[in-house]
Amino acid sequence: MDFKDYYQVLGVSPDASAKEIKQAYRKLARKHHPDVNPEDKSAEEKFKEINEAYQALSEPEQRKKYDAMRAEYQRWQARGGRPQDFDQGRWQAQPGQSAHVQYGSVDDLNDLFGEDSPFSDFFTSTFGRSPGGRAGGRRRGRNLEQEIEITLEEAFHGTTRRLKIGDRTIEATIPPGVDNGSRVRLAGQGSPGSNGGENGDINLIIRVLPHPNFERQGRDLYTDIAVDIYTAVVGGEVRVPTLAGAVILKIPAYTQADRTFRIRGKGMPEVGAPTRKGDLYARVKLVLPEPMNDHEVKVIAELAAARQGVQARA
Repeated sequence: MDFKDYYQVLGVSPDASAKEIKQAYRKLARKHHPDVNPEDKSAEEKFKEINEAYQALSEPEQRKKYDAMRAEYQRWQARGGRPQDFDQGRWQAQPGQSAHVQYGSVDDLNDLFGEDSPFSDFFTSTFGRSPGGRAGGRRRGRNLEQEIEITLEEAFHGTTRRLKIGDRTIEATIPPGVDNGSRVRLAGQGSPGSNGGENGDINLIIRVLPHPNFERQGRDLYTDIAVDIYTAVVGGEVRVPTLAGAVILKIPAYTQADRTFRIRGKGMPEVGAPTRKGDLYARVKLVLPEPMNDHEVKVIAELAAARQGVQARA
């Protein structure tokens, strides 16, 4: 069987500390984890390889044995020996010997890898089988993750998505109020269990697309509203769009640009309690009325001149 260079797999030097080995493992495991790469067999195999390397090197006695074996293998290669002819017999595990692995239970292993052993023949030949080996009892299926994109309107009202999972098509319900990074659990829709075990779950990772008119902060929304200078001076009403339909906002006289009005209960709903909503904050942006006729321009010019005269006498 082929010799495996576990240091190369993790991208660390042979004199790396236990902390450096753990850090390298965590970084690679996050990238290639089966839940992050559902239905990707190459990522799954890479994750198994990374896991195996970490299990071999994270236990001091196993690492000591592996280092001695690796040094002898390198000397064999330096003398011109062919890799396939290297005698691993003296390094084989004793009958009944079990490998030391960083798992709380056999179920932890099977949640990640199902019935398949996550370890190569090289690993088991050198260190022994992991406790439990290939389990024959009921095993729960693997959980899967999938990212989906929705609009802000869909996040406000809730929506559904038809998802292709392997050879299955399922309909997922997205509740109102979800935000970027929200996780929606689809119980029992993941990988099938084995030997009568229950199916795993699917965890949907929500990404809410940017909106052209609203900015979201938690359950509150922010928007700009156009207010003409006449309304800003004498007061009036403006129409404010919301995700639940337009509302009328009263603008008091002498309203300055960038003044912000709070409209209660017109923000995003709370997940699980859609009747509880955040607020909408409407920020005033002053605009010229359109169209303006010559008389309006003349009157404004007269007012501007009078204003300059008052300021000059002050």
